[in-house]
Amino acid sequence: MTGGLYRWPEAARFGRVVPKAKFYEQGTVPTAVREKFIAEVQRITWSYKLAEKTINLPGTSVVPEIQVFQIDAKGTDVSESVLAAVDKAVKTPIIFEIITQGDASARRTRMVAAHKAPSIGTAKLGSYHSTEWFQHDADRQPLPTAIDLPALYARLIESLTSLTARPGEDATEIAARLESIRKLESEVAALERKLWSEPQLNRKVEIRRTLKSKQAALAALISPSHGPVPGV
Repeated sequence: MTGGLYRWPEAARFGRVVPKAKFYEQGTVPTAVREKFIAEVQRITWSYKLAEKTINLPGTSVVPEIQVFQIDAKGTDVSESVLAAVDKAVKTPIIFEIITQGDASARRTRMVAAHKAPSIGTAKLGSYHSTEWFQHDADRQPLPTAIDLPALYARLIESLTSLTARPGEDATEIAARLESIRKLESEVAALERKLWSEPQLNRKVEIRRTLKSKQAALAALISPSHGPVPGV
């Protein structure tokens, strides 16, 4: 987790409370997720609408707008399955801010989002990424510099991860690289366990060779510069 909270432009303020039942009463939402809405969510507010008319950045068919949704939790957090249900109900990308309960000194806020790819029917979501928890009234930083809404979306997604975006890399490419990194990290961990438990020397040599190749591929994916990914 990385990054901080952003100071959303006042011109983009929307401030509309959305009944949470609008999301969990859909027939496609499982009963377990509906129960999480009821148990975990106090209020959902459509806080900001980042669009060409509000922040003077042109959009595209892929990212026509970016929405900011504030979710006031009943307790200490909100489940990803709840966020996914909201995400799937709204066609455009969403950046969530989750706010915990408590007095002014105890309330905490974190920003979280999953890359949303355009798709026929239900939107395709990537993995969720989040900042750490911040005091609710903590100082906020200006929005990242961007020439259009897709570039802004890429910078917002980047800020939720430990990655540094490569020159010209868009949000879809960042999300794809993150998924590849996650897959390789899992493979490396499995190979390390296998190497530790393998009793035969010749098999250890083979496993170690494969492990080094995967580690090199992982390092190449994490690097902020473009280049060939060895062993993949």
